[in-house]
Amino acid sequence: MTVRKAIAEREGLYFITITCARWLPLFQLTEGYDIVYTWFDYLKRNSHFIVGYVIMPNHFHCLIAFKNSSRKLNSVIGNGKRFMAYELVKRLKEKKEDSILTHLASWVNDTDRKRGKIHEVFEPSFDAKECYTDKFIEQKLNYIHENPCRGKWLLAETPNGYPHSSAAFYLTGIQGGYPIKNFMELKDIDLTK
Repeated sequence: MTVRKAIAEREGLYFITITCARWLPLFQLTEGYDIVYTWFDYLKRNSHFIVGYVIMPNHFHCLIAFKNSSRKLNSVIGNGKRFMAYELVKRLKEKKEDSILTHLASWVNDTDRKRGKIHEVFEPSFDAKECYTDKFIEQKLNYIHENPCRGKWLLAETPNGYPHSSAAFYLTGIQGGYPIKNFMELKDIDLTK
């Protein structure tokens, strides 16, 4: 579901997609893949679990197990998007990507501009699907891991050949670029506490 309304839940395993504004390849342009990893680190420090991910040039998918949080999921993800947006804009400024910054500024709607927003770095909403079954989780992991190997990108010949993905861990058992928790290990963890 595209999220434009509050998600009341504060825990659970979710498949999340966050997309750069107008599908611009901002992660690629800024070499900003590490910005997503920094957000993952923040989530881990707050007792959440990264279960799977792929960071593409212009969007990323992740499976996150949210452990009971004092904040709603919309707030957690919104704060993550805000942090990542500031970092991406900072790098675009450092690279003197003035044309892109002008576009990002022009895409801010009047309401957000009045609140002080300067750049529209991400699409306003994000996709979130709660994962209830192992079958659904496996389907989403397969989708995530195949993403770099198909479509217009063709970033790798095989899923475990792409560095910004959890595919290598699930295919070989060896942690890749970012350490994750196997979703099967979550069965022994109570996410409501």
